[in-house]
Amino acid sequence: MFKKLFGQKKNDKEVKLVAALTGEIIPIERVEDPVFAQKMAGDGLAIVPTQGEVVAPISGKVTHLFDTHHAIGITTKEGLEILIHIGIDTVKLDGKGFNAYVEVGDEVKQGERLITVDLNLLKESGFAISTPIVITNGEVVAEQKVLATGNVIAGEDEILSILLK
Repeated sequence: MFKKLFGQKKNDKEVKLVAALTGEIIPIERVEDPVFAQKMAGDGLAIVPTQGEVVAPISGKVTHLFDTHHAIGITTKEGLEILIHIGIDTVKLDGKGFNAYVEVGDEVKQGERLITVDLNLLKESGFAISTPIVITNGEVVAEQKVLATGNVIAGEDEILSILLK
């Protein structure tokens, strides 16, 4: 009741992530890689994409971009660290099928295009296309809530609400 009347405590901060890809939301536990499925890389969810454009799920700074462009990290001004890992074991493609539109150090806005990927190439090469979106520094998270199930549209549908400590 107190929170309803007076809102969150002053130091609480809620941030919302939008879908980084168009596709179907699946629980992180269903990802084909145990590192993600067992939340060793962080908690979150995954999207099985139907389109190959990856957008920023939240505004922030690009803090990691693998040379192979299969994974990207964004850190928000609040210090939340997000990792988007496109497909499973796709590092083995050595960048083939991936194009990055940003570099480490770039400030990005929620919904801005980050990477494009040839999903057909990934599938034809035998790689799972499930794309985990995880919080890699869970120690700053007080509460995490999944906001969407089923199909989502990149840059539009809210997928996660994160309440920071």
